[in-house]
Parts: sequence; structure tokens; C-alpha cells
Amino acid sequence: MSLSVVLILITIGLVAGIFSGLIGIGGAIIIIPSLIFFLGMDQYEAQGTSLATLLLPIGLLAVYNYYKAGELNIKYAMIIAGAFFIGGYLGSKIALNLPVETLKRIFALVLMFIAIKMFLGK
Repeated sequence: MSLSVVLILITIGLVAGIFSGLIGIGGAIIIIPSLIFFLGMDQYEAQGTSLATLLLPIGLLAVYNYYKAGELNIKYAMIIAGAFFIGGYLGSKIALNLPVETLKRIFALVLMFIAIKMFLGK
């Protein structure tokens, strides 16, 4: 692995971490497109790498800060995490059976829909 690749990966991690702590985003919105555009990964590899990155230790310090501030609903988080665990398994099984171009289009449509809804919504 070259120094430039390491620096790109560090930059992606820092940007994703800052945005994750700042507004709760990181994986799909920052890491996946960055891996595709800057390192030439395909959609499958970018998604798998992003998921591996976001395992337990990544959000721990950010969660701690929100917990200290009284801004964390642990019961809700545990229920979502359990469902996310099962959903992640099911979603990955579906994704790996779709053509990569179809998966990229679904990803882009979801991001556009969310952006428009948030921009225009209350």
C-alpha cells in the first residue's frame, strides 16, 4: 500500500469521523463514495469496507459524549442495533446478488431521496 493511499484513507476516516460526530453521518454518505471515487473500489467492496470500519469501536467516543450530555436513548439504540444486525445480514445477501450497476443506482436514488426530503421537509 502506497503512502498516498494511506493518506487518502486517513483523510476519509477523519472526514467521516468529523461528520459522524457533527451530524450523525459517515458510513454510507462519506466513506462509500470516497472509496469509489478516490480509490477506485466497486460498490460491493466499498460497502463491505465501510461496514467493517463502522464496527463497535468507531462510534464509541462520540456516543460517550452524547451520553454525558444526556442526549442518548440507550433503549432505542439497543432495539435499533438488534434490528440493524439482522437487517445488515439480509441486506448484504440481497446486495451481493444484484448487478453492481443496479446497486450503485439504488444507492444514488436513496441518497437523492433523503437529501430532497430533508431539504424540503420540516
